[in-house]
Amino acid sequence: MTRLLQPVLAGVVTAVVGFASSFAVVLAGLRAVGADQRQAASGLLVLCLFIGVVAVWLGLRQRVPIVIAWSTPGSALLVATGTVEGGFPVAVGAFVVSGLLLTAAGLFPVLGRWLAAIPTPIAGAMLAGVLLDLCVAPVRALAEIPLMAGPVVLTWALLSRFARRWAVPVALLVAVAAIALTGPGLGAVDVRPVLEVTVPSWSAQAMVSVALPLFLVTMASQNVPGMAVLAGYGYRPPLRGILVSTGLASTLGAPLGGHAVNLAAISAALSAGPDADPDPARRWIASVTSGASMIVLGIGSGLATALVLLSPPLLVEAVAGLALLGALVSAVASAVADPEGREAAAVTFVVTASGLTLLGVGAAFWGLVAGGLMTLLHRRGKTAGTPADEIPADETVSDEAVPGGDGGSPVAGEGGPDMPQPVRPEGRTG
Repeated sequence: MTRLLQPVLAGVVTAVVGFASSFAVVLAGLRAVGADQRQAASGLLVLCLFIGVVAVWLGLRQRVPIVIAWSTPGSALLVATGTVEGGFPVAVGAFVVSGLLLTAAGLFPVLGRWLAAIPTPIAGAMLAGVLLDLCVAPVRALAEIPLMAGPVVLTWALLSRFARRWAVPVALLVAVAAIALTGPGLGAVDVRPVLEVTVPSWSAQAMVSVALPLFLVTMASQNVPGMAVLAGYGYRPPLRGILVSTGLASTLGAPLGGHAVNLAAISAALSAGPDADPDPARRWIASVTSGASMIVLGIGSGLATALVLLSPPLLVEAVAGLALLGALVSAVASAVADPEGREAAAVTFVVTASGLTLLGVGAAFWGLVAGGLMTLLHRRGKTAGTPADEIPADETVSDEAVPGGDGGSPVAGEGGPDMPQPVRPEGRTG
């Protein structure tokens, strides 16, 4: 009986850890771009529903432990972007376009090759710049609300040493206890699950400052490392079907407030690894159970939103920052891994972290532009000073480089506390 229940329990743990570790980031991102309480609760609910549906569908169809998640780095991007001109309807329009781009990346491999051509240091530096402001929130919270933030940060620090995967969820429970002891109570807010339709609006500014960066962050920080985690455990499912499924789910969920559905990265290891089941051929049960559990957790989206609304905003940001520290570490590591790309990565990071808004376009886009220009400048300078016959032939980007391949960006995924460790493939099963 224990053997039969092992993958089921692993799937439940995967869903609980993924939800509790980062739902506060999702809500903070939606509120930052203009969503009200009902719209934010609707966004959280629809993300849970589509995550569950896609995970169950792909797991049953391919018999591979494909864990689906929301884009936590994408939510952090929304926090950094802030309110766009035109309010939440314009942000929803950007979500729709981002979902269409994800779908197109699955249908047209050339888009994947273009994405793979973005240097890894620049992709990592952009994500690090996006995450920085949220990741320093715990420090600000300790200074401004020490009685509430102190126990949260201490709990996270202790559990990150002794029970790492539970560090953020338990820290969140401590924050909830602090809110319950000091807040006005839940009587003043609506805790029922809700689906709220927002008619999309469109603007060129939102396409550049929200849609395109959201697509890039989701691909580079979720789908690429998610495929790498699966490959590390011996699974190689077709990327095309995953991108099309998650892209369509993102597009359909956007009018209800969902920003992005994608492959899980960090929490994928909970269902794809040997702890889920000694038999690699049975681990798909864990991913299907994880999807079903996310649907159940979505029913509590109204309560989750109410708790966030009742808490001091800085406390919510502090919990979100703790959840994203692992992603920041991995992003910084990928940004500085290549010595030749460090200057361009530094420029990308500084511009992105500055919060610059120019011509109505946010800092993430300008960080990519600045880093790309620095890369081209240094490359042209190197080429100009090197005889043509001395340039290594392997400096060009391979036409076979696609998201999820060995050359993809290793930027961290949905923001859970665990960092993926090197694993030995256990045999190709998918």
